[in-house]
Amino acid sequence: MAYALSNIVTRSSICAVELSGPEVYRRHAEETIVRRSQTPRFGLAKKKKQKLGCKLQARNPRSSWDVSCSVNGGQTDTVGSRGLSCGSAPPTCYRSVSERGDLRVAAVAVQDPILSPRPNLDDVRPGTAPFLSIAVLGATGDLATTKIFPALFALYYSGHLPENVAIFGYSRSSLSDEDLRNLISERLTCRVDHAEECGDKTDKFLQRVFFQSGIYSTCEHMQTLDSRMLELEGGGPANRIFYLSVPKECLLEVASCLSRSAKSRTGWTRLIVEKPFGNDAESSATITNGLYKAGFSENQIFRIDHLLGKDLIENLTVLRFSNLVFEPLWCRTYIKNVQFIYSEDWGICPGKGRYFDEQGVIRDLVQSHLLQIIALFAMEPPVSLDGEDIRNEKVKVLRSMRRPTFQDVVLGQYKASVSKDGKSKVPGYLEEHDVRHDSRTPTFVAAILYIDNSRWDGVPFLVKAGKGLIKHTVEIRIQFKQVPGNLYRERFGSNLDAVANELVLRVQPDEAIYLKINNKLPGLGLQLDSSELNLLYRDKYEGENPDSYERLILDVIDGDAHLFLRGDELAQTWEILTPLLEEIENEKVAPELYTYGGRGPIGAYYLGAQHNVKWADD
Repeated sequence: MAYALSNIVTRSSICAVELSGPEVYRRHAEETIVRRSQTPRFGLAKKKKQKLGCKLQARNPRSSWDVSCSVNGGQTDTVGSRGLSCGSAPPTCYRSVSERGDLRVAAVAVQDPILSPRPNLDDVRPGTAPFLSIAVLGATGDLATTKIFPALFALYYSGHLPENVAIFGYSRSSLSDEDLRNLISERLTCRVDHAEECGDKTDKFLQRVFFQSGIYSTCEHMQTLDSRMLELEGGGPANRIFYLSVPKECLLEVASCLSRSAKSRTGWTRLIVEKPFGNDAESSATITNGLYKAGFSENQIFRIDHLLGKDLIENLTVLRFSNLVFEPLWCRTYIKNVQFIYSEDWGICPGKGRYFDEQGVIRDLVQSHLLQIIALFAMEPPVSLDGEDIRNEKVKVLRSMRRPTFQDVVLGQYKASVSKDGKSKVPGYLEEHDVRHDSRTPTFVAAILYIDNSRWDGVPFLVKAGKGLIKHTVEIRIQFKQVPGNLYRERFGSNLDAVANELVLRVQPDEAIYLKINNKLPGLGLQLDSSELNLLYRDKYEGENPDSYERLILDVIDGDAHLFLRGDELAQTWEILTPLLEEIENEKVAPELYTYGGRGPIGAYYLGAQHNVKWADD
């Protein structure tokens, strides 16, 4: 009883359950089967439509499921009583064992932390699977060699790329195919949990890697790339992906040349674009309109943000929309504040000084990462899991967000310090390579944001992002309000905020979800304690978690855009932040200095206190 009455997450949920488990599963199962049976995936050619039905019946909420499947009206399989409880997912329906991987029809899709296996494309008859060409422009750069090529290899190694795939590197360097293979081979690693035939898989992957030297803005060189692609594609159906890891000054010229000289003629063409997506609303609109004028439509453009490919970020919507214990609480009635923390315990990475000095922490972390996570967190339930439906709801959140002023933010810049062992000096930001000696670029920002809609009116959304801080952590912290009329307030003492429930999603390091609750200590008498219900991924789930680039590149192949920025979504983020950035620059605001390796500017704590909030990560 003490547990139920002293925790708002349990007390609220006790009176909030309205929809029965079997009804939820039945409706979701029917929608899932219809959607997936009609949608070709993984580059497979469309097959003749077949009527696939699946009926789920629960004898009673606590007994079992009866599932019957039919193809073209004929009965193919029946799964009888399995003894599943009301909280269990119903069994999966398949047309036959041999076609299980082909249709991927499931009553309820529950994602493991490891990517679900794709169909075995080796078994596809010749001509049924379009060829897939992937070109990485900027192939010799740090991002390509450390992230993109290893992600492509991991997808190939795990069976998520078809055998009829060719991967091209393109840059200004004068390399041969073998030179590029040698360059990237030392960065390729096989998963510990799938170490079979590692050497053989590596060799097969490298045989599919080719290099083409050329100038980014020269269309004739793009035509040469196109000729090499056509040669390997063999004249049949072929899809193409171009990953633009190029300097921002070249982006529009590269896109224009690709559109004129290297688009697929027998399949789809998709473009992956890396940040920065402009410096303000005007420059961002120039890039977006330039891509449109080059000949790429919005559904061909995938603006990538690697943080959104993290498992915990995608799990955010699963946690909320599939758990009745949380969904009714996701509003201003029960949530006191939400904190988004992006803390790095290092300074400027080598070679990134000029880039960061132009961008600053607001553009680099808040616009590109944190606003997207806030929109995903705060959106209304989408009509479906389709990418467009999800992005429609995210745009609504961003349109409802109040524009922050300088009074709503605190800026900081780290200064020189000594190493943790006290033996060496750590340079300050102004001493970093390629940083202007009089730069006012902030390396830290704390901000208070508000979403002016009926769900979130009055709830402060706190953002804290910075470099050179005491620890590295990326997390979302949801702090709930106190239980009204708490019967145990005298036991907790005067500071009831210290024992309020809190849900934490830790993205980095050591992915975890944990819920802070109050409970009675074992023994005689009534002594209360605050504890954590902890789901630590590395303890719960075996296997290696895929890198975010793997997940996002696979989404591009599948045409799933729900984790990518849409044009209007991007424009809205800049509409929120551009007035603030202009105010900071026009007023020549000097950031507050803080010691490298510390907790950041003291002003961040005063900012939180003004809104009756204490930073929860300290």
